[in-house]
Amino acid sequence: MSNNVNSKTVMDKEGIERCLTRIAYEILEKNKGLENIVLMGIRTGGVFLAQRLQKKMSDIERATIPLGILDITLYRDDISASKKKPHLGETKINFSLDNKIVILVDDVLFTGRTIRAAMDALIDFGRPKMIQLAVLIDRGHRELPIRADFVGKNLPSSLWEAVRVDLVEKNGVDEVVIEEGT
Repeated sequence: MSNNVNSKTVMDKEGIERCLTRIAYEILEKNKGLENIVLMGIRTGGVFLAQRLQKKMSDIERATIPLGILDITLYRDDISASKKKPHLGETKINFSLDNKIVILVDDVLFTGRTIRAAMDALIDFGRPKMIQLAVLIDRGHRELPIRADFVGKNLPSSLWEAVRVDLVEKNGVDEVVIEEGT
């Protein structure tokens, strides 16, 4: 839960689950099932959402869908500008990406730079047939020509606001919060 007086909860647990259920059905409909589909969660928030989507889609289709974890730290275009040493997470891809439809999953789509870095990283692991993007929140303010194929909620925000996605797996609660002045 948010303790900041300048914050507003814009989505609760039930809202997040409804969005993920809708996204799961939209992915299956657009791709006519699970054939050649793999999920790729962008570390960290995208991983938890990809795991939830994997379960929902597997339950719907009664089949398993491969899930990978992608760490994009070394692909970020702002890594040299940071004074802090980057924290590297694990990339875990136990299947071929060649000729697959890769569904990239992230929590918030903002400038598009994270997704550009993720696509660069993916190409180092194989040659997907197609890359599609699923995000829980699209907050606008794109700096690159990137758009999501599947969006849980469009949440227009100001540049001086922060959108925070808290997930049970990491923060103990499911909610989306807008914070002012950060």
